[in-house]
Amino acid sequence: MNTDLRQYLLITGNYWAFTLTDGALRMLVVLHFHQLGFSPLQVATLFLFYELFGVVTNLVGGWLGARIGLNRTMNIGLALQVGALAMLAVPAAWLSVPWVMAAQALSGIAKDLNKMSAKSSIKLLVPAGHDRGLYRWVAALTGSKNALKGVGFFLGGLLLAAFDFRTAVAGMAIALVLVWIGSILGLRRDMGRTRFKPKFRELLSKSPAINRLSAARLFLFGARDVWFVVALPVFLSSTLGWDFWQVGSFLALWVIGYGAVQALAPWLTGRRKGQAPDGRAVSAWGFALAVVPASIALSLGFGDASTVLIAGLALFGLLFAVNSALHSYLIVRYADEAGASLDVGFYYMANALGRLLGTVLSGGVFQAWGLNACLWFSSAFIAAAALVALTLPRDHAPPTPSSIN
Repeated sequence: MNTDLRQYLLITGNYWAFTLTDGALRMLVVLHFHQLGFSPLQVATLFLFYELFGVVTNLVGGWLGARIGLNRTMNIGLALQVGALAMLAVPAAWLSVPWVMAAQALSGIAKDLNKMSAKSSIKLLVPAGHDRGLYRWVAALTGSKNALKGVGFFLGGLLLAAFDFRTAVAGMAIALVLVWIGSILGLRRDMGRTRFKPKFRELLSKSPAINRLSAARLFLFGARDVWFVVALPVFLSSTLGWDFWQVGSFLALWVIGYGAVQALAPWLTGRRKGQAPDGRAVSAWGFALAVVPASIALSLGFGDASTVLIAGLALFGLLFAVNSALHSYLIVRYADEAGASLDVGFYYMANALGRLLGTVLSGGVFQAWGLNACLWFSSAFIAAAALVALTLPRDHAPPTPSSIN
């Protein structure tokens, strides 16, 4: 096995292990605090710092990765996740809302350091000019991660059914310590470290293509979370009468299916034509996706709500997965190899900002106007992302600041 493939498998293994604990922890917190009598909106607030700190981490993490190396930022992320789990493996009396929010903040920092490191590393492992290979590797990593996040939801529910909250969290912390030790021993020490030391003021991207793709990503993930994070689970539970296990299982299956489609995105979007996608493909798939939330909103008044939402979510998940895979590929392709983590970090900062915006709007818009309004917000955000994508490069050469109008 060649060195690059071995490093890719190690990075992917780290990412998988982290994702399992991240998904399981989210479900454990949701289920445990729901059992304690917290309302869905109160549970959502526990994750506010998780999203907020993701914005800062992605921006600073790219700069940090370029200075100290991506192996270290990945290992720091694993260590911080162990710390977050340890914070929650305390006596139940210590689990106040501020304490749990602080642990979630630490987990949010860990998650985005890990993700930025994994995505940036692939840029360095694939030879320059191999766009189709790069697309397949990015799609495989991203798709498998999202599928495993859904598996993590199931794992969290299973652990809570078999053990108490404290034991479940402590067990995940011990397992992740073993992964962390393997990562320290196996990852290449110089991975991602630049020959120059970027200054802090260089955090913001100077590439028009990356700036535009980042803006599109912000709208895309805001569009998903504006109805998926709070509005949809609360609607399924309070309006349709689904019990909590039905809601959790349904969302877990949706995430697993979404990840599977992401992994197949190269075949769906251009592999049969022998070419990698460009900005034109991002825009076309975006406009197709924008129709779905609007159609769900219109259909809710005419058909059985459960049937409409299940069918609508299936189509939304398929198209959203392709859109997300295209975005994930293009940021790695556009990133400057000499400082890939800076560009990828800036891009995922926009991703985290979109998630934060969507999370806040999901609670506020749903409370004020209901699920239909959240769906119309989602459609408008996706249309905005597709419009921004119209300005992305339409050729198959990696763009440079001088080649973008």
